[in-house]
Amino acid sequence: ETLWSQEFPHALVSFYSAMTAYLGFLPQNDEWKLMGASAYGDPDRYYDRVRSLVDLKDEGGFELNLTLFNHYQFHRPGFFDEKLIAHLDVTPNPSDDQLTQDHYDLAAAAQRVTEDVYFHLLRHLHRRTGLDCVVLSGGVALNSVANGKVAAETPFENVFVPPVPDDSGGALGAAFYAYNQLADQPRQYVMTSNYLGPGFTDPEIQSELERFGIHYLLLDEPSRRAAELLCEGLIVGWFQGRLEFGDRALGNRSILADPRDPLMKDKINTRIKYREAFRPFAPAILCDYLDEYFIDAAPSPFMEKVFQIKPEKREMIPAVTHVDGSGRLQTVSPEQNPEFARLISEFDRLTGIPIVLNTSFNVKGEPIVCTPQDAIRTFFSSGLDVLILGKCLITKSQGAPE
Repeated sequence: ETLWSQEFPHALVSFYSAMTAYLGFLPQNDEWKLMGASAYGDPDRYYDRVRSLVDLKDEGGFELNLTLFNHYQFHRPGFFDEKLIAHLDVTPNPSDDQLTQDHYDLAAAAQRVTEDVYFHLLRHLHRRTGLDCVVLSGGVALNSVANGKVAAETPFENVFVPPVPDDSGGALGAAFYAYNQLADQPRQYVMTSNYLGPGFTDPEIQSELERFGIHYLLLDEPSRRAAELLCEGLIVGWFQGRLEFGDRALGNRSILADPRDPLMKDKINTRIKYREAFRPFAPAILCDYLDEYFIDAAPSPFMEKVFQIKPEKREMIPAVTHVDGSGRLQTVSPEQNPEFARLISEFDRLTGIPIVLNTSFNVKGEPIVCTPQDAIRTFFSSGLDVLILGKCLITKSQGAPE
């Protein structure tokens, strides 16, 4: 049952994409860069100017000042009109490697205004329904910073964001609609993981390594060895089980590192990911330790929410603590991912820290690796130290790894 709707061009995603383009990022692709950059800025500096672009309506909707935007004018280039430049009084950034403090402050203001609209819509929804639980979907539901604040800023107590809330999740929606509605089958499936992609057996992985003449060591306990390597300061490519469906690698196609190293974020950004220094990395934490490290946090199995890390813990895990003290959280349980949970448990046993740095196994501009061949190519073309494919350990030194 449709309770309420609002038609394009008054779309929150279009506003966010326009601000993404203004900051020199690729709209409808690099919105998370705006989100990451916002933590480095002062939102108050440009807040009034950005807020005036949006008119919040009493009935729960909003309107954009369309005279300053081009996203709906398909015969015009770009997402915003030149009038927006005069309104904001900030020179648009020509590319994402030339951000000034003005741009960081503008990003912070854009993020705050987005949250204003987001929470306005949700409060209105709660008034209509009186329900405690909400499912969020759409491209803006990938804004993990806003998602982490929903429970605090609205009356909703339980917030579920699927791993593919954007257009790519349409495939899941179509499948569920056909099964539940057209075929009249009961709703039994509960989405507890997104490991829905291809998987590869150890014999298949070994065959691929032998085909390329790559030496490898067969491990009895890959999770334990991976934890030991992380403790040695090495950056590990971790390839296990089935590929994640969605934008986040959740421990099956991941790059892992020691969160205690204050230089690790810059090492991975420059040596491996080849991406902007302001972009943070996620803490993957065992569920049982969530309240020990995060403030008023809820489980986030799909890395879909950002929460504040407790001040006394931030110096312990600097590589996954963003400049504003936050972390894009992934909670891990043995039920969801036994092997990844075992790895973090081994790391905790060795260090007393139940957290590892987790980022997607890819380099800038490429998708997350899917096949063993993808992982091998990315490993040898980046600054990764070690690759663990299933039970196979590969290094870049001559001969079989030790």
